[in-house]
Amino acid sequence: MSVHTGVALELDDIQRGVLSPRPTPYAATYLVFRIDDPDHGRELMRRASSAVTSAADAVSPLGETWVSVAVTCQGLAVLGVPRASLETFAWEFRQGMAARARALGDVGVSSPEHWEAPLGGRDVHVVLTAVAPGPAQLEAAVDRARPAYDGLSGVTAVWRQDCYALPTETEHFGYRDGVSHPAVEGSGITGSNRLEVPLKAGEFVLGYPDELGGVQRPHPTELGRNGSYAVFRKLHQDVAAFRRYLKDNSTGPQDEELIAAKIMGRWRSGAPLALAPQADDPALGADPDRRNTFLYESDDPTGFKTPGGCHIRRANPRDAAVAGEVRLHRMIRRGAVYGPPLPEGVLEDDGADRGLMFAFIGAHPGRQFEFVQSQWMNDGVFFGADDAKDPVTGAHDGSTGFTVPRRPVRRRLAPLPRFVVTRGGEYCFLPSLTALRRLGGLHE
Repeated sequence: MSVHTGVALELDDIQRGVLSPRPTPYAATYLVFRIDDPDHGRELMRRASSAVTSAADAVSPLGETWVSVAVTCQGLAVLGVPRASLETFAWEFRQGMAARARALGDVGVSSPEHWEAPLGGRDVHVVLTAVAPGPAQLEAAVDRARPAYDGLSGVTAVWRQDCYALPTETEHFGYRDGVSHPAVEGSGITGSNRLEVPLKAGEFVLGYPDELGGVQRPHPTELGRNGSYAVFRKLHQDVAAFRRYLKDNSTGPQDEELIAAKIMGRWRSGAPLALAPQADDPALGADPDRRNTFLYESDDPTGFKTPGGCHIRRANPRDAAVAGEVRLHRMIRRGAVYGPPLPEGVLEDDGADRGLMFAFIGAHPGRQFEFVQSQWMNDGVFFGADDAKDPVTGAHDGSTGFTVPRRPVRRRLAPLPRFVVTRGGEYCFLPSLTALRRLGGLHE
């Protein structure tokens, strides 16, 4: 790995949504647009450059509220970006998420033919995301962005997904969400794990050195520099099936919570097994300064505290010895809950659509999101578990279970059904504010 030196990020040119953790609590909305008239699309980009808050604005006009604008590869083409320029962007981004479905485990009920229209299709050109501490501030953010697309007959809103924070500050399976955020050199934002050396800026922002010393440079420079790639995914959660699995594999309520913790790697309060292996510690789970400050290799290499196959250890193995250098596969992850909660104790599905809007931010879609999704989440070879998949989000078919390391005999749980189904998504580019203005001036 490269030696870490200071870097001066051009924060006033980077969209705030790239680096800032979401507020707690939060409300969010995703708006998808199709560009029918390239001139109107370019006008949308010009207007958006004024609506978007930069990472340098520690306090935006609306407080902990911001708007982000992302563009798909097809959107860039419609706006008039030349093919020669498009070919300098990441090839996964150029292919689009639907074309990458099999590699991502989006098969069967998660395959693109079952996705919500227009997700994964040719009509997804621009994704506008607004994030705020609550519904009132969110509507204010949307109102602030509305002039960017109002009155443009050649730009059509084709999809919207509203998200919010549950009163419990958890996602639908009941776990505290939004616990982990990496430290990025030059961002001015403290990471959630004080034991982690800040990652190179080029892992997340284009135009800066990454962990290998390389620099991703889509051309021309003013289009690519200070931008990032974003992965958006709508993930439906089968909460009733998850609850039944825990109940059917436990000896009682206390054991049920232990299994839930072993599957996730954290108690539902957010307290990690690495720091609270015997019992839940809600005070720890609620403390952002402590709940993510831990490593694995020094005192738990075999996973007796935190199983190697649990969700959080797969998603971020930290210092554990695994296939691939961990620092090359880190991501900024954000989840936003959508849909009504399933009432507590209900074990049968009520037919409502509920789940997470998932977002990944990074500069390397292939070795970050796709590597983690295919190698760490949907395979188990990297930690010696053959084809075992992530117990929470893996593409299960009912053929493999989950193993809890334990002395004197390990505990094997029943085969896992699929708890999470992909409902759609796309690879996008988050342009810098300079790039938004450039996209607005194409062909002038």
